[in-house]
Amino acid sequence: MKQLRDRLLDVVMLTLGFLVALGPGMIAGEDRPDRLAVATFSALQTGPDLPPQWEPLVFKKIQNHTRYELVSQDGTTVVRAVSDAAASGLVRKIQIDPRAYPILEWRWKVSNILDKGDVTQKSGDDYAARIYVTFEYDPDKLSFGDRVKYKAAKIIYGEYPPTGALNYIWASHAQQNQFVPNPYTDRAMMIVVASGSEKVGQWVSHSRNLVADYRRAFQTDPPMISGIVIMTDTDNTGESATAYFGDIILRSSP
Repeated sequence: MKQLRDRLLDVVMLTLGFLVALGPGMIAGEDRPDRLAVATFSALQTGPDLPPQWEPLVFKKIQNHTRYELVSQDGTTVVRAVSDAAASGLVRKIQIDPRAYPILEWRWKVSNILDKGDVTQKSGDDYAARIYVTFEYDPDKLSFGDRVKYKAAKIIYGEYPPTGALNYIWASHAQQNQFVPNPYTDRAMMIVVASGSEKVGQWVSHSRNLVADYRRAFQTDPPMISGIVIMTDTDNTGESATAYFGDIILRSSP
């Protein structure tokens, strides 16, 4: 029971992206009134150093960590993630109003999908690539029971977890455009933006409306964004995966 409890705590922190928000002026890159550069990997030099303002996101119950490195792909610097029965992410802690910048844009590429990946099962809760957005703790958007749980989490971790998270995933077998509650917590919604092996080895670009997706996922307007995470994880399936992540942008309009 204790092992299960500890695993669930780790997964809640993983899927919700347990983050401490920074001030609103902390976005780097070529920002404009209609555009915020969350990740400008393409402007960086290749090498083992992590991108500035991005930090490792690791979990105490998961010993093997995904390896992240800046590499060159088609003449552009991107982040390569290599996971061998491992899980960890890179997180950018930010504080942004999603109503001012609702459009999230990014591109990614995977070298393979996971045979045992299954968005509906705890044992298959792994993804060759995922980007997830976390939203600040907002007690007004929670039931009394959920507020009690969040207060307990604050006692354990020292900070409130965010109210919710949108996980954009490259799934193995799920139908594209599905919204699936995470098998560990209903405060994280898994959104299948890519699936299967048809586009393995190709760069794929995505654009999502965070406000619309949050409303569909949680039937309410989103609070402030608290962070963005890139991640390749294979700890549940025990498989291996390699993914590449390009620049990430927030826009005020499509």
